[in-house]
Amino acid sequence: MIRKAGDTDRQIIASLMMQLWPNHTQEEILRGIHEQLHSSQDEVFLAFVRGEPVGFAQCGLRHDYVEGTSSCPVGYLEGIFVKAQYRRRGIAGQLLSRCEDWAREKGCREFASDCELSNKESAVFHEKMGFSETNRIVCFTKKLEP
Repeated sequence: MIRKAGDTDRQIIASLMMQLWPNHTQEEILRGIHEQLHSSQDEVFLAFVRGEPVGFAQCGLRHDYVEGTSSCPVGYLEGIFVKAQYRRRGIAGQLLSRCEDWAREKGCREFASDCELSNKESAVFHEKMGFSETNRIVCFTKKLEP
């Protein structure tokens, strides 16, 4: 079962997000969840199998330039995760479909996403779900001395 997340799901969402983004603190994730659940520009969907939460998808609307797109706003898959033991059952595809439907309802004609260059599993998922690669970049930073 896939359903839209609500305020009472914050701990469930946080637990799943911590597995996808372990470099963030639970406090950071909970703060972000609160903002997402109270924004008309973001949505979170949860997947359940026999009542157990097994995955989530977070999507949003992007109004700035999105690589490879020509419309505005663009629906954007901000994150998607399914517990390892529930993968390869079509759950991520169902979550993505709900995000795409939400974006269409918000007036989007395009939907986009990204993943780290090293995340081959995610790249395969995106291609399988009909996404087309538009660009590859390497980002750089540099500290400025005062």
